[in-house]
Amino acid sequence: MAKARPARPGEAAALSALVMRSKAYWGYGADFLAACAPQLRIREEELTARRVTVAETARGELLGVASLEDGPQGAGGPEPAGGPEGAGSPEGGGVARLGLLFVEPAAIGRGVGRLLYLDAVRRAARLGVRRLLIDADSHAAGFYRAMGAVPAAGAPPGLIRFEVAPVPLAPWARAWTGGGAAVHVGNVAEFNAQFADASLDEGQRPAHDYACLAAFYSPRPAALLLPRPVPRWWTAAVGRTLDWGPEVEVYDGLVERGPGLAEAVLARPALAGRVTGRGLPLVPWGLSEPYARLAGLPWRPEALRYESKSAAHALFARILAGGGHPQAVLPAQERAASRRVAVRRAAARARAGESTVLKSEHGVGGSGTTVVTPERLRAAGGPRALLRRLPRGPLLVEEYVRGPAEPGAPRDLTYDGFVDGAGRPHPVGAALMDVADGAYRGATVGPGVVPAALEGPLLAFGAAVGRELAAAGHRGWFDVDFVVDASGRLAPAEANLRLTGPSAAFMVAARLDALRGAGHLVRIADRVELGARLPEAQLEEVCAGLTRDCAGLGAVFLPAIPTGAHDPAPWLGALVAAHSREALEAADALVRERALAVGEGVTGEEADQPEARAGRRVR
Repeated sequence: MAKARPARPGEAAALSALVMRSKAYWGYGADFLAACAPQLRIREEELTARRVTVAETARGELLGVASLEDGPQGAGGPEPAGGPEGAGSPEGGGVARLGLLFVEPAAIGRGVGRLLYLDAVRRAARLGVRRLLIDADSHAAGFYRAMGAVPAAGAPPGLIRFEVAPVPLAPWARAWTGGGAAVHVGNVAEFNAQFADASLDEGQRPAHDYACLAAFYSPRPAALLLPRPVPRWWTAAVGRTLDWGPEVEVYDGLVERGPGLAEAVLARPALAGRVTGRGLPLVPWGLSEPYARLAGLPWRPEALRYESKSAAHALFARILAGGGHPQAVLPAQERAASRRVAVRRAAARARAGESTVLKSEHGVGGSGTTVVTPERLRAAGGPRALLRRLPRGPLLVEEYVRGPAEPGAPRDLTYDGFVDGAGRPHPVGAALMDVADGAYRGATVGPGVVPAALEGPLLAFGAAVGRELAAAGHRGWFDVDFVVDASGRLAPAEANLRLTGPSAAFMVAARLDALRGAGHLVRIADRVELGARLPEAQLEEVCAGLTRDCAGLGAVFLPAIPTGAHDPAPWLGALVAAHSREALEAADALVRERALAVGEGVTGEEADQPEARAGRRVR
């Protein structure tokens, strides 16, 4: 495996020769190479000033070279570099340039250029560089585009300019896990089961599929604990894109049926000792009594009381009663004495032309929530027929909030934050959710996604909720979901005291910003419909093609939930990311189109042969 290190005295001649071999690889003639040689030469006295770094094998064989240099490159003269290469001024937060980035021809295609590029971006961030300029020839342009560099104006003749905005890991992300790797515990079903969530089936299949999001519980995992088997290629592909490092341990297939992931780990003392005895933070989907025993934490179930929709509503009312949130409004809510009473209330409101939201006390992703409009009540066949379709258990009757009339205006928003172990709340950000008929389908995070007129009030209200949760003893992630009313006010709808789909998007955005430059927009889609059930080999091929083709658009594709591909109605959870809305939308459209088109010629027998195996360690 290659590693990067600073160049050493006495290596300048060997590195200069490597640069010329790399330049010649692209087919340049002898006269052109001779003209470039003086500019491409690395002198001994420049190794430190140009911040020259090399990539080498474990045996010390040189594989590549890069430099991070001060000051923009001037125009004119022969072009300076041939493999991936570039241009800017590190000290003082100015402009720096990637002056060199060359790979030994025999090592091209083995990830050496990627290693050196990511190392240069990280070093630039540590130096406080705000703009890293890269002037590349046409052979290198595809590489930089795939690495997330953004095309920019001002290139010298014959070159293509790219720009990167280096940043360190976001402060909230460093506070979440201390800036290092963590053990991710995919206990989705276990968390939901303690609330008798109406969405859970006997086998917990939906929740166990969603546990694949454990790959994104923090910016960088050290180990994943998963209830269902997952494909080997999946963790390797995600780990490569997010630069997880040498090895992430994956312990999967731990729960065949039922919700008890933490119980399953506790039943394996060697595994429990390995994941808890390394001094690494443990990050669950949400807190539960079995997880508390695994993590050695005191169990305080009262700290989760605001997971209840009626308790959260009461919390929101107290915050609003204190003033300071003029752009927030709380819809009326009452607990119905029975389901029949709830339906009668909704029917009475429908006769008056009003819509109603019927909610279970608990539920995820819209489960247990029904929007009753006059039209839907008639289509259902009246109140008695509607009653048969509602989830069992007590129901809350809530005023329906009508949204903005303008097409495309933001409607469903969310705030994410967390309370650290010392009881300090940390804001993470605001996201735009994709919700249809009360059911969550995905979310988008990033700069400008939520209009400023809504983002400020949303962040203020979310921070107020964080302070209340901290005072109530909650420790860990939380979010607050909102709907926007017709006049542009925010109506808080519920709180979730756990990780969420949007939280995975925030984690990926933080990681990609640190790897590829600031400003990523990230979209998570819970269920992208697949055209057929796929065997593992074909699913891997489809995802590899999407990764490659999204990179060509200047975007990132990550398969977020691969296990749904084997369901009777197959689907794939997906994340896409880009620096621009245009690239994000193009990548999103490509993923959905390609997913629907897969499966021609695949037999049902082939599609039922998943290759995953349990209890292993993979890259």
